[in-house]
Amino acid sequence: MNQEKLEQEILDSIIKNFKTFFREEIAKNHLKNTSKLTKLNQFNPNPFLDTYKARFLTGNDDALSIAKALVYPRVLGTSINTSFGQQLQKYCSQILEGFASTTSGIDIEFIDKLDGRRKYCQIKAGPNTINSDDVTTIKDHFAGVKNLARTNNLNIGLNDLVVGVFYGSTEQLSTHYKTINKDYPVLAGEEFWHRLTGHADFYHILSDTMGDIALEYDSSELIEQVIVDLAKDIEKKLFDNKN
Repeated sequence: MNQEKLEQEILDSIIKNFKTFFREEIAKNHLKNTSKLTKLNQFNPNPFLDTYKARFLTGNDDALSIAKALVYPRVLGTSINTSFGQQLQKYCSQILEGFASTTSGIDIEFIDKLDGRRKYCQIKAGPNTINSDDVTTIKDHFAGVKNLARTNNLNIGLNDLVVGVFYGSTEQLSTHYKTINKDYPVLAGEEFWHRLTGHADFYHILSDTMGDIALEYDSSELIEQVIVDLAKDIEKKLFDNKN
């Protein structure tokens, strides 16, 4: 098998695994979590803002409007964003199974297609998905790899210990990532996928794959039914108590 064909098979495998991962881990959980939102106790009602947000959204502050103001942000924002970040880190070995690492504290290892060096990489989801404690943890993991390299006479330079961020750009990286970047390279979005695969456009190919997957889903009827059911619960628990 020639090198070009082998590399294409690796790229095809990444895309296939990503599709499977998204359908099985993200979309299914998204539908499941959306279906649960029919009761007010699934939220943390804010009596100071919920009525305002309802009127801001629909011009009305009835139970149905409040339900919409609660459901839409959860379904289209918090729920899917949190799930994607958590699951992407958890299942990076599934998506990038051909690059899995056996080194403690390292998610994947790969030959950088731009500089030809072996990279020891921790995977993160997006440009705002780590906190200050993660900075210390990541640096400690990399320090452990450096110590292992010295013990085993391995040629591992500081630029070979990297953080790979699945999506976003260098300009979007949080201050926590920028702190890490002072000592170890943080490869974000397009640069990460370019170095991993050797294809400058692979990040955009993967993004287009999301568009293909999106065509498989239309949950508009589910969302509307959840809003109706939640509105009934709001009517019973909030409005009835005022009478």
